[in-house]
Amino acid sequence: MKTCKSVMKKAVTTIARDNSEISGDNFMEGGKENNTKLATGEFVEIDGSVMEGGGQILRMAVGLSALLAKPIRICNIRAGRASPGLKAQHLTGLTLVRDLAGGRLDGGEFGSVVITFRPGQLRCGQFSADTRTAGAVCLLAQVAVPCTLFAPSLVSLNLRGGTNAQMAPQIDEYTEIFLPNISKFGFEFEFEVVRKGFFPKGGGEVNFFLKPVKQLKPITMTDPGVVESIYGWSFAAGNLPLRVADQLTSAAKQHILTADIPALRGVPVNIETYKEDSGSAPHSGSGIVLVAKTSTGCILGGSALGAPRISPEETGMKAAEELLEAVECGGCVDKYIQDQMIIFMALAAGSSTLVTGPVTLHTETAIHIAEKLTKARFKIDNCPENNRAWVITCQGVGLVNHHL
Repeated sequence: MKTCKSVMKKAVTTIARDNSEISGDNFMEGGKENNTKLATGEFVEIDGSVMEGGGQILRMAVGLSALLAKPIRICNIRAGRASPGLKAQHLTGLTLVRDLAGGRLDGGEFGSVVITFRPGQLRCGQFSADTRTAGAVCLLAQVAVPCTLFAPSLVSLNLRGGTNAQMAPQIDEYTEIFLPNISKFGFEFEFEVVRKGFFPKGGGEVNFFLKPVKQLKPITMTDPGVVESIYGWSFAAGNLPLRVADQLTSAAKQHILTADIPALRGVPVNIETYKEDSGSAPHSGSGIVLVAKTSTGCILGGSALGAPRISPEETGMKAAEELLEAVECGGCVDKYIQDQMIIFMALAAGSSTLVTGPVTLHTETAIHIAEKLTKARFKIDNCPENNRAWVITCQGVGLVNHHL
């Protein structure tokens, strides 16, 4: 994968960059005041401390609120965390959806444990969001992408922050594993990685270009098939030498090739190893992303980021172990993609079926929020063909984009 994947270049203007609250029914678009009709009705109450109890509840609830024009009130935000309340990354994601939906956000302040959001109408055009930290741009994309698919026309997102951050997907993981999986619901995307950014400085920049749909298609992903190829990318950037990436690659490849997994015998493993150009990754960082592609088109992943007190060999082995776990469980997606499929299953027109590994707490939380805000209904059963796998089925609400 190239460091800077240039598929389209556009000038991106900023809409409502700050994290301040919007008062009244007016918002600013391109420097011009515009009136928008806000959603009416009582707020749907959501407890931000339940189940996973973190930022996922915020992202999914606010996204569904914008899509379904349902006002929401979220309390106890991140109450179980060591440092409760909204952080910079959460605020940036909230204000991005506020702008996409022309809505009103109250309580959007650093450390706030309660917010209310009253959405307006979804909009198209060019939007920008900057965490001003190493906050993950991929988490910004997670909250925004579902909204863009039901906009009146094309949407471009210019997102800035950390592209490769702990506790979040790396950008290569997002573009090469996450987006191809969710695009099976029937939409097109393009992206451009302008610059990579790592903890603690951030400074990364990514552009996404998304075309809206009339409706999302349901999925049937029940056959994981057999692994036909394993490939990936390992990199070193900034002051780190190329040999760090070489060590990541060597350790990951060795761990995969020596694993006692019959399904992987004879499967080729190709990992591209490179030093990032200083212009596209000026700060120091390293990481590895691995992908397994199967005969039925399933895409599974494993990844790891380098850290000062962890050797490159340990990092490479960690990524390989994640990939091996995904292959062995017999699911059609890995555990980090599993919960991300839920919102799209809920919105799709018809019945979706997904075979996956053990159901994660993040997935259970996503189902809880989806059922609270939509009329979609989920069911989880043992997989009859594989006692290590589970079957998630959903009757989606068939949300229609009335702009198209």
